[in-house]
Amino acid sequence: MRCFVRTSLAWLLSAAQALAFQVGWKTIHVPCGDRDATVALYYPTQAKAHAIAMGPFTVNAAMHADPEPTVKGLILLSHGVGGTELGHSRLCEALAGHGYLVAALRHPGDNWQEDTLLKTPEQYWSVRPRQVSMVLDALLADPQWQDRITGDARGPRIGALGHSAGGYTVLALAGGEPDLARLRRHCLDECAQDPIFCSMGRPSQEPAPAAAPGAQGASLKDPRVRAVAAMAPVGVLFSAESLAAVRIPIAIWEAESDRFLVPKFHAEWVKQNLPAAELHRVPHAWHFSFMDTPAIALLTPDGDIAADPPGFDRKAFLDTLGEELAAFFDRTLQ
Repeated sequence: MRCFVRTSLAWLLSAAQALAFQVGWKTIHVPCGDRDATVALYYPTQAKAHAIAMGPFTVNAAMHADPEPTVKGLILLSHGVGGTELGHSRLCEALAGHGYLVAALRHPGDNWQEDTLLKTPEQYWSVRPRQVSMVLDALLADPQWQDRITGDARGPRIGALGHSAGGYTVLALAGGEPDLARLRRHCLDECAQDPIFCSMGRPSQEPAPAAAPGAQGASLKDPRVRAVAAMAPVGVLFSAESLAAVRIPIAIWEAESDRFLVPKFHAEWVKQNLPAAELHRVPHAWHFSFMDTPAIALLTPDGDIAADPPGFDRKAFLDTLGEELAAFFDRTLQ
């Protein structure tokens, strides 16, 4: 009973502290291969937050505010194809409000400004996870952050969150291994059922490499990452064997009406081969329901990112999802 009371009090104290946090924001630049990655940092602070428009998105934060002395852990965020470090600000703010440092990177070569990485599909699937690991390297060596990130005997508490191609990216960090031959077979056999994904870069026209896309077969897994949340992930190219070998906690959010990445080939393929993973199906959601609603129309092969299915309340969903993600990382990292 005393143990239960102590645990309950600790949880209540943690919850009270989380609710007290405002959100701070700043950007850093991290070397990623031959170029730098812009990384937006969202973190807990006591400074008052303000709504600030940044292009089509709005950040609700205190710019360059002093961070809290410690953070619960570090969450790395990977955006989707042609995305931005600002596209999931609501979720980043929710996690920062619960005491986490969130590092959302703009993937060099695959963002709203440039698509050079998409032109080399044999490199695309290996470079993205390595860019996230490079950001992690930089933050763990940064004097401002290295001593603030809570750790234990296993080291710093680190999680990863990703959407779409970012969902693939964080699952690769967990140990999923991409198989480009499998991807090619899928788009030869199932193009009519998964048309938008298979039209992106025409993967069915790419020759299947003899080896896995990691350099010289090098693993993309980053053992420092302890828990992963993947939202509407690209999943079809993961080998079943590599998914079955993943041992860290995984949570998957599936958009029920996703046309960009048809769930039975992607989110459900991952879940099928990761039986211990959590699967959350979001009724009526489209692929971009996991992103903030931009202030202007942003067109994609699946329509406008700002559009929602009839009756779908994106703001309410993101509010709920932010709490669910914080609870998932609290449960798996603490």
